[in-house]
Amino acid sequence: MTIRGRTGWNEQVKRRIPRRRDLTPLLRFKKPVLSPKRRRLASALTVEDLRQVARRRTPRAAFDYTDGAAEGEVSLARARQAFADVQLNPAILRDVSIVDTSREVLGSRSALPFGIAPTGFTRLMQTEGEIAGATAAGAAGIPFALSTMGTTSIEDVAAANPDGRNWFQLYMWKDRDRSMALVERAAHAGYDTLLVTVDVPVAGARLRDVRNGLTIPPTLTLRTVLDAVPRPAWWFDFLTTEPLSFASLESWSGTVADMIDAMFDPTVTYDDLAWIREQWPGHVVVKGVQSVADARRLADAGVDAVLLSNHGGRQLDRAPVPFHLLPEVVAAVGDAVEVHLDTGIMSGQDIVAAVAHGARFTLIGRAYLYGLMAGGRDGVDRTIEILRGQIERTMRLLGVRTLDELEPEHVTQLVRLAPRGSV
Repeated sequence: MTIRGRTGWNEQVKRRIPRRRDLTPLLRFKKPVLSPKRRRLASALTVEDLRQVARRRTPRAAFDYTDGAAEGEVSLARARQAFADVQLNPAILRDVSIVDTSREVLGSRSALPFGIAPTGFTRLMQTEGEIAGATAAGAAGIPFALSTMGTTSIEDVAAANPDGRNWFQLYMWKDRDRSMALVERAAHAGYDTLLVTVDVPVAGARLRDVRNGLTIPPTLTLRTVLDAVPRPAWWFDFLTTEPLSFASLESWSGTVADMIDAMFDPTVTYDDLAWIREQWPGHVVVKGVQSVADARRLADAGVDAVLLSNHGGRQLDRAPVPFHLLPEVVAAVGDAVEVHLDTGIMSGQDIVAAVAHGARFTLIGRAYLYGLMAGGRDGVDRTIEILRGQIERTMRLLGVRTLDELEPEHVTQLVRLAPRGSV
């Protein structure tokens, strides 16, 4: 028979009845996955996919606490856009059959160039909370950082992740004795690194939380009850597990911003940092560095690492983008301190770009919490699995076998935002 095509007469096509042996290889049916959680996690191919699952499964106030940022949320949008505005420059004809994603960080090896950032109120997102994060990090061979505002105790995290690297994040309170009591507990429990957060003299204006009326613990209003209807699993977990409380401080009834303003000390200076450094036996990282001048001064002060961060855009809106600061800070401090980075990371390509520009290490916060909300411990594992796969694939496509082979020439930052007159 002759088949007529759009552009004219095609050549003669011979037809035949297909044989059974021809059809057999095509008739392969996937084994059904009975677990809804396993199905939704397996279908998530990116962190953004996990974010969408988390949005569907988590009450609005809890999801927005994670997803939101300060005021107009410009800082967060710019941080993510900075990674999107990256051109990756591959080298070809390299043997990349084996790639090594591990990295020496603060004297020990991490299996991947990222760890889990400290996050507050974590059991509000999903009841497994910090235990899910710590155990997933331990299984993956990466550090886990516990926040002062965590909802699992210092000791319980250490017990859940006895062979992993646990870091403790410190907010300095007005009550210095209570702050340092936490530091002593962390040291006694075997935490090897102290993250001193310095960008919260007062709470940022997190408007989503204000509009949602978020309190700790959550209060049941008509709005929250209506919000619970399509999310019964979250509320069942919340109401049938241990009540949400802070593991490192007394209970609080009120808004997050009110608590921060009531407890956190806006008078902390470099002298206080030096005093903290004297008390802590392990490594000290200063989190919240947003200028080259401060990075230099901290290097001179003898800290072990500076963490470029604008708190995920949750404090000062329109603050500097950490990824934009990275090359200049690395050039300014040289080998005096390690330079770490967070804010805006949503993919393994973002992490590779940061490492290529000189970051020794990165931390993920929201990406981890999206996985937690999507599926508890299994969701955190999925986040790590996604990022690991993206890092390995990007390294191969760039033609590098180790993270140390990544160089600034592998990444071009395309100009979208620049000071007036600089370009």
